[in-house]
Amino acid sequence: MLKNISNLGDSALYCDFGNEINKETNSYVIRYFKNLQKLNLKGITNLTPSYNKLIISYDLSIINFQDIKKKIKDLKLKEKETKEAKIIKIPICLDEEFSLDLNRLSKKLKIEKDNIIQSFLNKEYFCYMTGFIAGMPFLGDTRENIRLNRLETPRVKVPKGSIGITEQFCNIYTYESPGGWNIIGNTPVKIFDKSNQENPALINPGDRVIFYRISKQEYQKYNE
Repeated sequence: MLKNISNLGDSALYCDFGNEINKETNSYVIRYFKNLQKLNLKGITNLTPSYNKLIISYDLSIINFQDIKKKIKDLKLKEKETKEAKIIKIPICLDEEFSLDLNRLSKKLKIEKDNIIQSFLNKEYFCYMTGFIAGMPFLGDTRENIRLNRLETPRVKVPKGSIGITEQFCNIYTYESPGGWNIIGNTPVKIFDKSNQENPALINPGDRVIFYRISKQEYQKYNE
């Protein structure tokens, strides 16, 4: 439930849904996000949802804080979303070349690598938000037995398509980037396509994701 709406500088506002990170809290963020998208308010320049916050950026010459705040308060949300969540299946190659931190995870967690893989694959993930890198999905919630902190020293370059886990979350690197997540595999699927102006992100907040394993040979042939 929305707890507070406050200024964020002179051209943005901040919707606070509390401090908890879970599907129930995030579902409110996403519902407000989607309803505001549908309103298509003149002067709104960007909507940025996160785990439990929503930032709304706007053009102060067109619309102001009080007008947007009133629109938010006047939103009538249905008790439950009737539309089923989109389920997206993502292939992952767990070949040694791609599973950069699987040995580290096994050693730190004291779990066999095969058990880590099975725990990761036998789970449906929920997209809480996208960001940091364009289209990068933040997916929850990993099983408790494979949760681990970030790397002590982040990598300068994490390959595009890398799939990493840290604490309760999983993500997919949409571009080569610095990063400190524990990399367990790589996907050949393009998660973010900037040439698709209508919907460049394959995975969006509220979507559900299932990973399935492919061989290195299947990986190499995927985009042929």
